[in-house]
Formats: sequence, structure tokens, C-alpha cells
Amino acid sequence: MPRYYFHTHIGDDVVVDPDGRDLSSPDAAWAAAQILARQLLQGADSDPQLLRAVLFVEDQTGEIVLEFPLIEALGIEPLSDPPDGTRH
Repeated sequence: MPRYYFHTHIGDDVVVDPDGRDLSSPDAAWAAAQILARQLLQGADSDPQLLRAVLFVEDQTGEIVLEFPLIEALGIEPLSDPPDGTRH
């Protein structure tokens, strides 16, 4: 069974998953990333940067198989800067 590693990128900081998880497929890794994202977002009150965090999921060969923005777990599109550069 393939092993997947879930590394959390928060700005320039990276929290490395040294152990990984044995999962049956990339689809199972996506489902696990969604659950992990929801768990991490429970702490977003104390760290709003988590709303911009991304999980990078690697397989055992080191290949990134998916990128999962934590905010996707909430069903919200990631925030982007307005085209004219203004913010309200």
C-alpha cells in the first residue's frame, strides 16, 4: 500500500509530516487531506494564517500528488487580490 506524506505550508513555514500514512490511492489521500484540513482549521481562531495554508501531499517517491488549500475544506474559494489592487 502506498505511503503519503501531508506537509503543511503556512506562508514561508513548512510543517513536515515525517511519518506519513498508508493509503490505498491518491483519492484516499485527497479524502484524508480534507479531513486533516478540517481538523487544522478548528484552530484557525487562534491563527488566521491557517486560512491561507496549503497541504502538499507527497507519495513515497517524493512526488507531489496533490495540493489542498485548507480553505477548500470549508467549501469557499481562496481569496485573491482584486484586479485593480484595491482592498476594502
